[in-house]
Amino acid sequence: MAAFSSLLDILAEVPDPRRAEGKLYKLPHVLLFSILAIISGCNSYRGIVTFIDVHRRRLNRSFGLKWRRAPSHTAIRYILQGLDPGAVEAAFRRHAALLQAARTKPGTASIALDGKTLRGSFDRFHDRTAAHVLSAFTTDTKLVLAHVEIGEKSSEIPAAQALLAELGIAKDTIVTLDALHCQKKPSTSPRRATSTSSSRSRTINRR
Repeated sequence: MAAFSSLLDILAEVPDPRRAEGKLYKLPHVLLFSILAIISGCNSYRGIVTFIDVHRRRLNRSFGLKWRRAPSHTAIRYILQGLDPGAVEAAFRRHAALLQAARTKPGTASIALDGKTLRGSFDRFHDRTAAHVLSAFTTDTKLVLAHVEIGEKSSEIPAAQALLAELGIAKDTIVTLDALHCQKKPSTSPRRATSTSSSRSRTINRR
């Protein structure tokens, strides 16, 4: 299907966690069909398998495949859990950048950065706090350009600065953030500022 050709090409660059032999199902199609299933409301590995099974004939016709059955849920789980998160995020960013370049108009770009805590991501058994993710959303084209997970010992402020640098925001782009980002970075170190204040006080006293 032409509408997904560019996404399939990008997904083909994601490293396959499986061994070289026995790859009955191509990784780009497994990832694409999993994405379509999740967008359709599936929230489990078995749900992805059900989606592929229900639409298998149509998917075969649209993408020139000859799948006789959907992959098992254990195969889907093995593939998705074995992916490199950084490589997957890079693939999504490339695809989002292509869509953004095709839809945005000069001088109208607007990006909103917002952090959210993922519901249900708290892991009490492994003593892990809930995952906190910062997203870059374009308000003009309604696209999510990127995600970045915020470390437990970090905050949104350095994550937002790094994300903006990675995206290479154009000069005429409007960027909106929460009030917690309204901090002024000092141009001089505290030690230097103290030294300057002391020298000024000595000058005043001598006068």
